[in-house]
Amino acid sequence: MTSTGRRGWPLAVLVAAVGSLIASVVWVSGTGSGGGTAGTMGPYGMNGPGTAVAGDGPVDDMAAAARVADGFAGQWGLEAGEVMEFDNGYYVELVELSGSLATEVLVDRLTGAVQPEFGPAMMWNTAYGMHRSSDAGPTLLPEQARDLADQWLADNRPGEHASSPEEFPGYYTVHSMVGGDVTGMLSVHATSGAVWYHSWHGRFLAMAEPGDGE
Repeated sequence: MTSTGRRGWPLAVLVAAVGSLIASVVWVSGTGSGGGTAGTMGPYGMNGPGTAVAGDGPVDDMAAAARVADGFAGQWGLEAGEVMEFDNGYYVELVELSGSLATEVLVDRLTGAVQPEFGPAMMWNTAYGMHRSSDAGPTLLPEQARDLADQWLADNRPGEHASSPEEFPGYYTVHSMVGGDVTGMLSVHATSGAVWYHSWHGRFLAMAEPGDGE
C-alpha cells in the first residue's frame, strides 16, 4: 500500500507532544503509574527510549515500515511484528525471539525515522522503557484489562469497544473497535488499571501481521 498526501510526525512536533501526552493519562482506578525507578539503565540507555533514530527517506507502505522497524529492533535482539498504518504514520510492535511482545515503536512516513512510541511504551514498559522494574508479571488479568478499557471507552468514546488485550511488560494494549473495524488504540497499566488512549495516531487505515505481503 502506498500513501500520498498524509501527514508524518515532524520531530519538533513529536518532542513538543511528549510532555502534554504524558500529562494526559486518564486514571480509571488506582493511583500512580507503577513501574520502576526513573534513571535506571535499560536497553535504550540511561536516558530511556526517547531519541528517534534517523531514517533514509520516505516509507511508502507497511512492508517498508516493518523493514525499517526491524533494523531498529535488531539492536536489542528484537524483531518487527504487527504493523498498523494511520494517518500520522506507522505503528509497529517489536517482538522478542521467544514470541513475547516487547515494546511499540513509531515510524515516520516522510523520513523513515523510528522512535519508541509515546506514552505507555516509554513510561509503563518495565523491560524496555524509562522506568525499568524487576517486578513479577502483571497483577491484572487480560479480561480485567479489557473490562477497564471498555469502561473508559463507554465513558469517553461511546459506541466503541475493546479488542482482546495484548500483553507488553507492565501493561496491556488493546484496539478500540466499532463492530469488527479498528478505530484506534489504548493501553491499560497492568498494576494500577490506569488507561491511556493513544491520541497521536490519527485515523486508522490498515493493519498487517508479520509475513503479510512478503
